[in-house]
Amino acid sequence: MISIKLQEFEMVYPGPGDLGARLLLLFYIILTAGGTGSGQVHYSVAEEAKHGTFVGRIAQDLGLELAELVPRLFRVASKGHGDHLEVNLQNGILFVNSRIDREELCGRSAVCSIHLEVIVDKPLQVFHEEVEVKDINDNPPVFPATQKNLFIPESRLLDSRFPLEGASDADIGANALLTYRLSRNEYFSLDVPINEEQVKPLGLVLQKSLDREEAPELYLVLTATDGGKPELTSTVQLLITVLDANDNVPTFDKTVYTVKLPENVSRGTLVIKLNASDLDEGLNGNVIYSFSSDVSPDIKSKFHIDPITGEITVIGHIDFEESKAYKVRVQVTDKGSPPLSGHSTVLVDVVDSNDNAPELTITSLSLPISEDAQPGTVITLISVSDRDSGANGQVTSTLTPNVPFKLVSTFKNYYSLVLESALDRESLSAYDLVVTARDGGSPSLSATASLSVEVADVNDNAPAFERPEYTVFVKENNPPGCHIFTVSAHDADAQENALVSYSLVERRVGERALSSYVSVHAESGKVYALQPLDHEELELLQFQVSARDAGFPLIIAICAVSSLLVLTLLLYTALRCSAPPTEGECGQGKPTLVCSSAVGSWSYSQQRRQRVCSGEGPPKTDLMAFSPSLPQGPSSPGNVSLKQSYFQQFLKQNFTLIYLNSSSIYSSVFNRFNAIVFLVLMIYLHLSIILNHIYVTFTLLLGAYCPLDQNQRFILVTYTFG
Repeated sequence: MISIKLQEFEMVYPGPGDLGARLLLLFYIILTAGGTGSGQVHYSVAEEAKHGTFVGRIAQDLGLELAELVPRLFRVASKGHGDHLEVNLQNGILFVNSRIDREELCGRSAVCSIHLEVIVDKPLQVFHEEVEVKDINDNPPVFPATQKNLFIPESRLLDSRFPLEGASDADIGANALLTYRLSRNEYFSLDVPINEEQVKPLGLVLQKSLDREEAPELYLVLTATDGGKPELTSTVQLLITVLDANDNVPTFDKTVYTVKLPENVSRGTLVIKLNASDLDEGLNGNVIYSFSSDVSPDIKSKFHIDPITGEITVIGHIDFEESKAYKVRVQVTDKGSPPLSGHSTVLVDVVDSNDNAPELTITSLSLPISEDAQPGTVITLISVSDRDSGANGQVTSTLTPNVPFKLVSTFKNYYSLVLESALDRESLSAYDLVVTARDGGSPSLSATASLSVEVADVNDNAPAFERPEYTVFVKENNPPGCHIFTVSAHDADAQENALVSYSLVERRVGERALSSYVSVHAESGKVYALQPLDHEELELLQFQVSARDAGFPLIIAICAVSSLLVLTLLLYTALRCSAPPTEGECGQGKPTLVCSSAVGSWSYSQQRRQRVCSGEGPPKTDLMAFSPSLPQGPSSPGNVSLKQSYFQQFLKQNFTLIYLNSSSIYSSVFNRFNAIVFLVLMIYLHLSIILNHIYVTFTLLLGAYCPLDQNQRFILVTYTFG
């Protein structure tokens, strides 16, 4: 159901007028709009319509709401036709924006239409509309010249025919149907072709013999009238001069010649050789070939006729896309006095060759595309065209294989590049696509267009720690603010989605908050001890560190950290060697943890002497570790005993061995405490069995029970029970 408001109707048919005519026009508009169907919307508008003339309710016909035209960036593009039509975004009405000249747009084509491409965003949609431009009778017939001179011998026979160049009308249809009439006279009648497709031209037919002495000159008027409403006319003056002598007119052997000529032929190519004859003798029988006087300059720039031989050759570029056929009017003239002429027509049909490669145009890019975009999302619009005809102009388009995109045909040679399958930026962040258009010619021609599709990151990856759980050994009595460990997490996303910040997962440790013991630097992941740690107060500190990215939605990962405190007995501090240190004080040195290898071999520090501190004072010793597989180190016979063998067998359990480089303290001090040390060890061993799953760490200084290495170093044994 289509309704048209009175003001819109008056815009199409402005000014006062007959009510019946206005109703008739309204009925025509309704019929035109009603025939568009549910697919492509079709409108029509008369050429030369005034600015603001109503064409159609394009937004309503496309099913779009007026309120969404501006937010969705509603726009109309007319390929190659300027801004003749525009849309009012307030009411969704398509109207005439500038002067439309049908003849300028389409020439003499039977159908003339303006193709509109309507584009809206969010989501991207494309509609293709056709607006037919109706012809009005705005062009009168036009003769090639205002006066035509004819020289006719008085000896010409009755019914002799003299060709005339007819008028042309730039309009089409009924507006271009011409009728002719000749001014009243007794000598000539007008011979009019049945239809304009007929090659036989307009002509005068002699009805009464001429007598030069009676009427040496005749003045006639030829009038052409078109079929438009209102009618338009044009006239040409015919000046006929009656001549004496030369009774025979040269004639061609054919009235019409038809030739097929391939496009792009080289200059000098022979088109046809004409043949004409004259029954007269002498100069009256010698003929000269030429183009008719009314041949257009374009034909003269393409072809040349030899006046003697009658050969027509190519001298210009023949392009099928420029002109598909040429109608060449030729004449042959004898050398009589006065000269007589015969006429013929050469129809040259240009044969298309595949000389134009397809053309690709990419518009309305929606880049970059989010990696969580759904299949079917439109990426860009692609149009292809080929100026050739037939199979040479039939184009097929293909896309780079093995990519998550595909081409979808939307209208004739229009395509949409759409997402076919899911994207993952972490697997591939950009796609370099190549669209290939290939015609059906032989050999075929092709064109390519490159398109880079960047995949935008979404926050779909959580930060990941290098390990889910960390175990750290920390020396007790550390300075406040001491850096004890660094956690590190990586996020596979990009930009702010990959920016990782660290924080503690707060909890209570006894009566105190975890944050009173340790802190984590938000950017570097460094873990600091906020106060000196006391092994007797806290043997094992377990806490969690969270890593969160800066994306949306927020994604968090958590790792566990266990901090073990190493106890150094006051016994060792009281009895340690009084020998002067070989290096400076250790106040600022960091304890070095040297881990054992996987096969149980010794793992030495890169430095021969490391500094290990326990509170204040000079350095005590090297701190080194190895695996539970106890190697057989060098020893002297005096240090090997039954107790040592028993204890080495006992150490084959899960131990960590620590070396203390202090060769001057073992000889006198530890001999006194051999029995005491072993007894204490046995008591703690049995106590740990009784208190199952209670973690107790001992540091035992062994003398006679521990072997010495070649550097005269003791072994400090630390065992974790539980």
